[in-house]
Amino acid sequence: MTDYAIETHQLRKVYRSRWRRQALVAVESLDLRVPAGSVFGFLGPNGAGKTTTIMMLLGNVYPTSGSFCIFGRPISDMNVRRRIGFLPEKFQFHDLLTAEELLWFHGRLAGMDRRTLARRVPEVLEMVGLRERARSRVREFSKGMQQRLGIAQAILHDPDLIILVEPTSALDPLGRRDVRDLILHLKSRGKTVFLNSHLLSEVEMVCDEVAILRAGRVQRHGDLQTLLQLHPVVDVELRVPSERVLQAVGEVATLLSADGTRFTVEVPSEEDIPLLAGRIVQAGGELMRFAPRRESLEDLFVRVVEEAK
Repeated sequence: MTDYAIETHQLRKVYRSRWRRQALVAVESLDLRVPAGSVFGFLGPNGAGKTTTIMMLLGNVYPTSGSFCIFGRPISDMNVRRRIGFLPEKFQFHDLLTAEELLWFHGRLAGMDRRTLARRVPEVLEMVGLRERARSRVREFSKGMQQRLGIAQAILHDPDLIILVEPTSALDPLGRRDVRDLILHLKSRGKTVFLNSHLLSEVEMVCDEVAILRAGRVQRHGDLQTLLQLHPVVDVELRVPSERVLQAVGEVATLLSADGTRFTVEVPSEEDIPLLAGRIVQAGGELMRFAPRRESLEDLFVRVVEEAK
């Protein structure tokens, strides 16, 4: 049994067209290893190559070069395909069907037998908080309820790899918490969750590892907690900022953001935090707030994407 749910080697996708002078490189030299039984965040700005990569992993788009496998097998293996569940960003609903009927429809398409479906449909509706709306038509559902139903169809056949694209979009805070709990529940059962989301605070709460893409290339890939501990961050507020103070700050730290009297900087290590405070005071700065903290995933994401430009 392989230790990885997904492995890619130098995966590349180039789109060519008679109407384009230049070929469009969507994914370039992609090397990924997604541990089985983990929650993996697949991140990047719009146009980074995330959707193309996911379409290749699902077997919907052929790579130009390179290779990949799912649980050690090629995607052409039908037994491997049966082990994958997928929630697209925009799930197309048959709005005249009830929630129950829609899941039966998708279950039968997936080759599930009636006995298994009779057991699984109520189970997954309960898991996503829609058990009481099982016989309501989908057209009566809010966007958040439709999103929950989309997640239900992705896990209906009890897949080992669940690929979720923006699973918490259209959900309120309680709904997002429910989805986080569901993701962690799936992980506790040994499932692998491959998560693509722009809500980085949500990703940070559940992911074990992340990969950050820009322009089709992986810029960072690794254990999330290790990546976040590499660069401490300090939130600073001054009574009156001056050019002299900001110059002193720039000698020991990297400015991440600024808003009037407040700014956030990144220092190379924890040992540089006292040095930063000392430089500000020596330059005549009057500190109103000086709050060291660990780098957030959003901080890391912004820094990595900016560095890659």
